[in-house]
Order: sequence, then C-alpha cells, then structure tokens
Amino acid sequence: MTVKVVVNGYGTIGKRVADAVALQPDMEVVGVAKTRPNFEARMALEKGFPLYILAGRESDFKNAGMEINGTVEDMLEAGDVVVDCTPGHIGAGNKALYDSVGIKAMWQGGEDHELAGVSFNAHSNYDEAFGCDYARVVSCNTTGLSRVISTLDNAFGVGKVRATLCRRSADPGDVKKGPINAIIPELKMPSHHGPDVVTVLSNVDIDTVAIKVPTTLMHLHIVNMDLLQECTSDDVVDALDENSRIRLIGDGISSTAEIMELARDMNRPRSDMWENCVWEKSVNVSKDGLYLFQAIHQESDVIPENVDCIRAMMEVERDSAKSIAKTNKAMGF
Repeated sequence: MTVKVVVNGYGTIGKRVADAVALQPDMEVVGVAKTRPNFEARMALEKGFPLYILAGRESDFKNAGMEINGTVEDMLEAGDVVVDCTPGHIGAGNKALYDSVGIKAMWQGGEDHELAGVSFNAHSNYDEAFGCDYARVVSCNTTGLSRVISTLDNAFGVGKVRATLCRRSADPGDVKKGPINAIIPELKMPSHHGPDVVTVLSNVDIDTVAIKVPTTLMHLHIVNMDLLQECTSDDVVDALDENSRIRLIGDGISSTAEIMELARDMNRPRSDMWENCVWEKSVNVSKDGLYLFQAIHQESDVIPENVDCIRAMMEVERDSAKSIAKTNKAMGF
C-alpha cells in the first residue's frame, strides 16, 4: 500500500515533512499547499511536488510564473491523509474542511490536544494513533521530553520529573521575532510544556519552567528526574544509547552551535538534527536523582514523528519499532 499524503502549509515544518515523506517507500506526496508565491512555493515546484493554493489566489501565482494544480479543496480530494503544517492555531479552523472531504488529518504541536484527541510520539504511544482519524504530533520540546522520559521509564521506571527549558527565540529564517538582546522568563509556572507531555505520557508527574534566550539554533533542556530502580550513570547512558532518536554528544562538543556544525559535517539536509542530543558527560545519577542536559533542534525533531504517525493512522505498520526503523533508514539516520 502506498499512502497518498498531502501537506497543507509548506513552511518550516511542512517542507521538511514533504521531503521526509517523499523518501519513504510506502508513501507519496501528491500535493502541497501554499498561501503565497514565495521562494518556498517555487522550491516545491522544482522538487516536483504538485502545488495547490487558496481559492482566489490564482492570479498571484500566475503573475509569479508558478503553475498550480488547483485549490486546497482539490488537493484534499487527491490524498489519503493530510498533514496540517499551517501556523499554530490556524490549523484548528481547517478541521471542518477536512471533515467535509472525509480525509484523515493530523496537526502539529501548535494546536490543542483536544482538537485531535490523540497526541503522538512514536516511542511513547504509537498504538494510540493506530487507525485513528485525527492525531496531533506534539511540539519539538514535548517530543524531546517524551523521548527521553519514555526511554528511561521503560528501563528503570520514572517518578517525578522536573525540567527547565531554555528556548530559542525564533527560527533562523524568521526575521520578525525576538528577543534580540534579552532573556524572557515565562511567568506562568509551571509552563505549558509539562501538561503537554502528559497528553502523551498520561502517568508522568512533571513540572516545567521555561525562558526564551536570544538564539535561533536549538532549545536546551535541563532535566532532573527520580528513577524508581537503582542504577548508575553508565546504566542510564546505555539505556539512552539504545534509542535511535537520542544521540549521545561528546568529542569536545560544548554548545548547541557545535551540534549544528556536526549536522552540517554529517551532510544532513538543511543541517537538521532529528535526534535529541544528550551530553554524555552531563548524565549523572546521585541521591537527588538523574540529571542531564539535552539539546533539541526545533525545526526538525518532529519530522520523523510525522512519518510514523502517518503509518499508524493509515494502519500501514502495526509495530512501532518497525515503523521507526523504516523511517530512520529512509531518512538516512
């Protein structure tokens, strides 16, 4: 079975999802949608993706010399599942349209859990999305936290989790946001990230706090958790190393900038780092529990999760480990 996938919103996440889907042997991109004829729309055409637009924008694309296949409504008729990658809180308004067409739909972490009813992370709750009509792939930070928590919960059992999130202020290509020269605390404490993790891992007791810092490269998490079984730091490192979407960082790497340089040296597309990057030397088990630092590439860690979510929703692969392996292999992990 080849799943016909359409992507509504071809921006930071949407273009990466389309590229990852196009690499999968059991999926095909049959359409992407853009609201305006910018460089991303032209790149979609150069890659051979059929381009669809909002009704009424035809002249804008014609004047830009871009060939379109039709409207978003036409695109939905061509697909088996739509991946909504529109900006946060925009996608919720598209649900009625998806329902009218009768297409399965998945959203990103900028939407509320209640919209889809299933919040997805491949390692944590793949089975919950199997065969469902709607799902939400959680945000980059929730994805990163869910991966490390579920991995260690399976290995040792996890009690209380506390995490401090140092969040990038904007993506590299976003020139409209800040801060430029400031650190901004999120004054609502605990922050929203902990409750979002609970939509994936319902039994986890987690508190999070967050600050925005003037960087565009990555997020940084300071994680502390109580482990229920006695173990050593080496035991934790071994458990993390078993997860293909967690990368142990060493070799003199001391910053997020060097992690991104590593991604470039690895010839990753767009310098993406799909894995959690955990500093091996930061992993420390003491009487106060486990401590570690991890870096999360906000533009890309959710991309393989989108691919696995498609397989689960479309019932293409029943086993989460097999889907993860297929996705990783196709993307070049």
